[in-house]
Amino acid sequence: MSQATSADLDAFIERNQPGWERLDELVRRAGRSPSRLSADELDELVQLHLRVSSQLSTARTHLADPDLSTHLSRLVARSSAVVHGTRARTLRAVLRGITQVFPAAVWHARTAILISTVVFIASFAGVAVWLAASPAAVEAVGPEAFREAYLEEDFEAYYSSEPGTAFAARVFTNNAAVGALAWGSGILGGVPTLYILLLNGVNVGVAAGLFHAAGDAGQFWGLILPHGLLELTAVFIAGGAGLQLGWAAIAPGDRPRRESLAEEGRRSVTIALGLVLVFLIAGLLEGYVTGQPWSATVRVGIGAVVWAAVTGWLLLAGRRAAQRGLTGALGEGPHDHQPPRPLTSR
Repeated sequence: MSQATSADLDAFIERNQPGWERLDELVRRAGRSPSRLSADELDELVQLHLRVSSQLSTARTHLADPDLSTHLSRLVARSSAVVHGTRARTLRAVLRGITQVFPAAVWHARTAILISTVVFIASFAGVAVWLAASPAAVEAVGPEAFREAYLEEDFEAYYSSEPGTAFAARVFTNNAAVGALAWGSGILGGVPTLYILLLNGVNVGVAAGLFHAAGDAGQFWGLILPHGLLELTAVFIAGGAGLQLGWAAIAPGDRPRRESLAEEGRRSVTIALGLVLVFLIAGLLEGYVTGQPWSATVRVGIGAVVWAAVTGWLLLAGRRAAQRGLTGALGEGPHDHQPPRPLTSR
């Protein structure tokens, strides 16, 4: 490790150590019963949990210190157990969270989710159109042999590289990690979230542009749409949650910034938990539908039906839940009705 990196590491630890110690203290006091903490302390715990989750990502990506990453991973895991355990895990509570609280949280963040979607699609379309229309841009992607292997073998072979269950599990893990990073990093003003959306849009746009330039767009869309409709929708929702969290930090409105972040943090945790189910469904589609030797019409049709069912449910259930006063905050009870605060009002 270079001296400069060591200095960065020392400064990072010195700057954030008080927050880590405070989170550790709150987790220890909560133990297995979050009710031991006051409402303000629970809000503080959620806010610190989100902040340390983002710092863990920074430590892993830029600081390359295994001991620090291990320490923060353990702290995040312990605080996560408290955050996710603030409501009794009864079947009724779980069902209500899935059918009402999660859709309400998505509905509340709909403006931010729309922004997230536009950012991704704009970066995707810009790169795809550029490559499709410019032979020079295609050549810049890589050597001709590399491009031919990617178009003729590698792209399609990826979807049948493992048995369905193993492939679905790996895809679920990868997608959930992308979604969690887009969400958790939003606390830094939403800038890292925008970068993640742009980067992923560019990556998918490169693939689309190469296939369109080669005159084989049908193969690309036939392989990407069966699972991609739902998978990317989940990424857009995660990105929207991250942007909403960042907006709460930038423009808290008439509330203290700490209160704004705590409220939005509880709601974004709800979205993150709900997206586990959505990413699981998308992973199953990718593992058991995308790579099947069926016609593209059948594969895309199955993916479209599942996507329409999930998004339709989120929109309808979210709107109804919001009309009943639910905002989607983690642990929100049936009588915890608060007026929703859209992104544009912060």
